[in-house]
Amino acid sequence: MMTIVMSYLLFFIVLLALGIPLGFYTYRVMTGQKVFMTRIIAPVEGWIYRFIGKPAKQEMTAKKYIGSIVAFSLFSFLAIFLLMLFQGVLPLNPAGLKGTSIGLAFNTAISFVTNTNWQAYSGETTLSPLTQSLALTVQNFASAAVGIAVLFILLRGFVAEGKRKLGNFWQDITRITLYLLIPVSFVIAILLMSQGVVQTFQATTTVTELESGLKAVIPLGLAASQIAIKQLGTNGGGYFGANSAMPFENPTVFSNFVENIAILLIPVALIMAFGLFVKNRKQGRTIFIVSFVLLILALIGVTLSEHLNGPVFDAVAHSGSMEGKEARFGIGWSSLWAVSTTAASNGSINAMLDSFTPLGGLIPMFLMQLGEIVFGGAGSGLYGMIAFVLLTVFIAGLLVGRTPEYLGKKIEPANMKMVCLVILTPPLLVLIGSMSYVLMSQPMLGLVNTGPHAFSEVLYAFSSLANNNGSAFAGLAADTPFMNSVGGIIMLLVRFIPMFAIVVLAHQLGQKKCVASTDGTLSTTDGTFTGMLLGVILLIGALSFLPALALGPLADYFMR
Repeated sequence: MMTIVMSYLLFFIVLLALGIPLGFYTYRVMTGQKVFMTRIIAPVEGWIYRFIGKPAKQEMTAKKYIGSIVAFSLFSFLAIFLLMLFQGVLPLNPAGLKGTSIGLAFNTAISFVTNTNWQAYSGETTLSPLTQSLALTVQNFASAAVGIAVLFILLRGFVAEGKRKLGNFWQDITRITLYLLIPVSFVIAILLMSQGVVQTFQATTTVTELESGLKAVIPLGLAASQIAIKQLGTNGGGYFGANSAMPFENPTVFSNFVENIAILLIPVALIMAFGLFVKNRKQGRTIFIVSFVLLILALIGVTLSEHLNGPVFDAVAHSGSMEGKEARFGIGWSSLWAVSTTAASNGSINAMLDSFTPLGGLIPMFLMQLGEIVFGGAGSGLYGMIAFVLLTVFIAGLLVGRTPEYLGKKIEPANMKMVCLVILTPPLLVLIGSMSYVLMSQPMLGLVNTGPHAFSEVLYAFSSLANNNGSAFAGLAADTPFMNSVGGIIMLLVRFIPMFAIVVLAHQLGQKKCVASTDGTLSTTDGTFTGMLLGVILLIGALSFLPALALGPLADYFMR
């Protein structure tokens, strides 16, 4: 256990050491300041703006910004959809894989456009290198850039006064992709290749097994480049079906360390950039403390559950639960990954979550059900957390009889309508999706297990779909007409309803004048507010999901 604790300590030290300077860098990029890469990237950036033309030169209202998001996302959806359908007649398909079904193409296209990366297939046996690289890897960059862009339009709303136009979508996603996502992904991909992660246009290789002498076909592909951005952009979609439990995706403890750092790196950096952008680092510190406390509590809970609730081989010692875990990672790195990937909306795995103990599986599920705001997805996690901050400020204002204010802006009922859309859309769709699956005809045909564990698999699946995560307990048939259609619609709604609400909220805030702080202004940086924010987050999660969790993982725990 001491080794696990020291590993965690090293992990968080490195995460902060990398995340803080990256936050400064991101702030400079998004405020148009020169950075060390400006001389190299600026000509490419200028060429892209010339190619886009007039739409890339003018600041946008909320309506135009939303319209640009819709147009870009629709184009991305169609590109992925068509590539998957027609990959059988396209080049770079050495294995001769056929096109996918319409339902699977529909679900996967929505999944990658919404930064969910829910995968109802095994990549190495279903998709060609062309589809993996041109459709999925490219979209990993695009969907992450959209989430970060929406975050920064919200931040501009806080600092602007009397403005209707708060930025340009095309400029935002271009700068985020060129200056942030591509350079950092390149470094991560190099590190992963140094550890043996494959990166080749060759689809397979044939080897002779040492014991049997039989021939075995080993899948290869352009894995390192996709894995780097899938982790960094909190996408999570694996090149191989086994995801980061696959040795060709994640062969060593060092590659595991790098990938796990990448999952949380941009979310941590964005919190730092937030404090700099609004010129109030204490606000960023408050959000970081809340996120860090929730992450550590979750990590302690999962680690102890997996360590103490394993099989008992004698009257005293517990072996720990190693079922479904890679021996090279063990309980410590598997628990940290499970918490990281569900705190951020990443969804990748390095262990079989279905094999976790009931309480060890409950905690990652609950992290998703909170809205994945604990550091959260690239951009979306932080604007989700800010929505909870505004809700807490509004509640506190009602308690003391004052008009609630945050960052100098009065928070009024119209703003709270947008906040409610951001906060309540995910839990509503989790519960509706789970209910619809349970009530459909013969739901057990799509499940391997029975009883509370089977319900846990259903609840986890829709918690993942409705929070843009993409991980799964397994044990539930994913490539079915019901899951492809209903799951696709849920992913679409839960991505864009909160996102559009944030853009409208930014528009509302940007038109307001900043109010000077007085002695009566509620502090949003002290310990009292931090504790209240924690309480509001946990209370909403508990009220929304405690009955469902009682039927699933909690019942599973007490029945064992």
